[in-house]
Amino acid sequence: FIPVAERHGLMTRVDRWVFEHTIDLLERHPKHTLNLDKCAINLSGASLNSPSLLTAMLERLQRTTVPLKKLCFEITETAAVMNLDTAGKMIDKIRMLGCCFSLDDFGAGMSSFGYLKKLPFDKIKIDGSFVKNMGNSIVDYTFVESITNVAKAMNIKTVAEFVENERIVELLTDIEVDYLQGYHIEKPKPWSFYFD
Repeated sequence: FIPVAERHGLMTRVDRWVFEHTIDLLERHPKHTLNLDKCAINLSGASLNSPSLLTAMLERLQRTTVPLKKLCFEITETAAVMNLDTAGKMIDKIRMLGCCFSLDDFGAGMSSFGYLKKLPFDKIKIDGSFVKNMGNSIVDYTFVESITNVAKAMNIKTVAEFVENERIVELLTDIEVDYLQGYHIEKPKPWSFYFD
């Protein structure tokens, strides 16, 4: 439904709904929230360009009981590039409250390293299209290694997506990627799994 929502200008409403419901759920389950490392909330390009959503998010974050260091907002690389100035301002204001930001699908766009210096991200998620084949492709391996090295130099944590087997875990461990995400690590579970 995401492409349809984007086409009809509804993504800001979708993002607002997800944001509000996630905060509400975490507030209702403080014990789970305390044990949680981070809860990631995706934001679309349309939301990065919406002053009204930014205002609503800031107001909600200022009155929540959820520890703000537990929240991480993920922005896709394409969305960040399309709205560079607005994205930077939004990220700065929300980071000042204690939340962190992650750049999702890093490497999928054309200007990755160029604008990485311009936006204050805490983490970058290396695009899974490079990770899943790095055991068979020296080019993909080198690409993942390069991203990891640049991120370390900038004091940015790295997350590898699409970790699907033990060989990839070994390769990512060797190049010191900080976090791994994928079916080999854990499959997605519904919210109810954690709260029953």
